[in-house]
Amino acid sequence: MTELLCRLFVKDYKNTTNPSVRGRIGALSGIVGIIVNLMLFAGKFIIGTIVASIAITADALNNLSDAGSSVISLISFRISSKPADREHPFGHARIEYIASMIVSFLILFIGITLFKDSAVKIIWGGEKTDKSIAAIVVLSLSILGKLWLYLFNNKLGKRIDSSVMKATAADSLSDALSTAAVLASTLIYRFTDVELDAYMGAIVSILILRAGVGIFREALDSILGTAPEAELVENIKKVIFSYPEALGIHDLVIHNYGPGRCFVSCHVEVDGTKDVFLSHDAIDNIEKRLHSELGVEGTIHLDPIAVGDPLTDKLRARVHEFAAEIESTMNIHDFRIVPGQTHTNLIFDVVVPFEVKMSDDEVVALLQKRIGEINSNYFAVITVDRQ
Repeated sequence: MTELLCRLFVKDYKNTTNPSVRGRIGALSGIVGIIVNLMLFAGKFIIGTIVASIAITADALNNLSDAGSSVISLISFRISSKPADREHPFGHARIEYIASMIVSFLILFIGITLFKDSAVKIIWGGEKTDKSIAAIVVLSLSILGKLWLYLFNNKLGKRIDSSVMKATAADSLSDALSTAAVLASTLIYRFTDVELDAYMGAIVSILILRAGVGIFREALDSILGTAPEAELVENIKKVIFSYPEALGIHDLVIHNYGPGRCFVSCHVEVDGTKDVFLSHDAIDNIEKRLHSELGVEGTIHLDPIAVGDPLTDKLRARVHEFAAEIESTMNIHDFRIVPGQTHTNLIFDVVVPFEVKMSDDEVVALLQKRIGEINSNYFAVITVDRQ
């Protein structure tokens, strides 16, 4: 069904790297969500009113709020697909993270409300669960509709890597669980006269709250910025090191401005004795391949280093050993020697993982001490990179 809808309403729907295609898929998801939730709302509200069921009527209003979530999703995709402009030079794709956070608030609100109502009913009692055939039928159809919406949004969310669509899918699954709890308690009450509605509601509310917190944290992490996926980092390095001119890489920074808007900057070390125009040509080719093969915008700094100088190679290796003695995962880059009349500067950067508890000053002091032991005229000029 998902493939059929995409084929009918989204031109070139398989080309998900195209922002316009991505926007149309998001719009399709929002429109389908609005239609299905409004249909569920109308059906539940009519049946709930006829059989005088507060539970079914309340579930109908929940579907109405879900239609609102789909409206939020639809609006977010319209905004995120807008091209970059002077005020937003990196585009508008991050609006999806804001929309995901709004949906998480709605899920948390539903979870808190359900838990409160369940607790009140457990402690003080309340309306009996409706056990009519009409109630059972409408609840069963609602579960099927919500499960379909979950599968629909989850599949499309994975296809276009949309956080707001994944959040909407999680919302649909939470609703299906909530309605399933009402249905289970209805069936148990119908055949055994044992009232479990409030207890089932409390359990489901906890699951809903857990899902809401998870969506909120994921959206918050995306807004704050997270470490890039290891696979992407490795693929970037593979492209760079496929060129013999690239001798090393450091200061790799990956900025994610939303789906399809990834920017990469780094320093690539090249032989300083080679023709700079040839090295620059290789850097240009690397940037083009990063865009064509990985879909990222690359900005690479050409970093010439001394290659083949015995003293430089020897001291670089010694300093690397010193860094590894402090912490095995530490390493150095941009190493160069600047001789003078009274002393010689050894200038380099040291990469210190965030897990290392030592302060930057402590790391620098240890390295300076060890370098001074090689030769008292050596002075270390060190920049600490936390990664």
